[in-house]
Amino acid sequence: MTERIREGDLILLLSGDGNTYLLRVEDRPFHTHRDYVKLADLVGQPYGTRLTGVHGTPFYALRPVIHDYLMKLKRATQIIYPKEIGIILLKLDVGPGKTIVECGTGSGALTMALARAVGPEGRVITYEKEDRFRQLARENLRRVGLEERVVFKGAAEPGFEEEEEADAVFLDVREPWDLLDTAWKALKGGAPLGALVPTTNQVSRLLQALGELPFVALEVQEVLQRFYKLNPERLRPEDRMVAHTGYLIFARKVWER
Repeated sequence: MTERIREGDLILLLSGDGNTYLLRVEDRPFHTHRDYVKLADLVGQPYGTRLTGVHGTPFYALRPVIHDYLMKLKRATQIIYPKEIGIILLKLDVGPGKTIVECGTGSGALTMALARAVGPEGRVITYEKEDRFRQLARENLRRVGLEERVVFKGAAEPGFEEEEEADAVFLDVREPWDLLDTAWKALKGGAPLGALVPTTNQVSRLLQALGELPFVALEVQEVLQRFYKLNPERLRPEDRMVAHTGYLIFARKVWER
């Protein structure tokens, strides 16, 4: 059966000019700079329904996907973007039932993707020293129904609390080398470690620190993303691209080098 939109559901509303809005369906009008629609008219309609605004603008009610939630979350910090998140999920082997430790919650973009991937039986333990960021991340996770999969904790300095036998650890902090020893202790044998830093000197410092501990299979990469203009007769890249946002570093825990 085709699933119907209910009052209180989150939808992605796509306007005729290509703009998107993540909205909760309730009894109120939604205005853009061109037109407006009544969200209550969507109740009982299938996802994919077209609405026509009062001034004739077409709108489409789409089912949000995790990419939409990530890009539309409330931000107080720079987020990790989907182009990095996809690689992180694969390199850390994040899946149902896994326990993942994250350091540097920020606004909760990666936290959200991790929580979605571990499923209801898994858990994400995330550390963030700034209370205002923790509260914002909680709000973002609560909005999409994933808060219960996440354990929020404060500062990780000088190390994690009692985590051990974690399936993966990810560090998104200014000085990740300070947490390598505690990350090694928290990981299962052979399990992956990941980190993200914005500058090359941080990469160099982190590689040097990793070389002093029982980590192997070191890897550094940068993910660049380029979109194309949507003209099949004159197909070519967009004039701008999503280039550098950060360097990803991965390694695996071993018992001795």
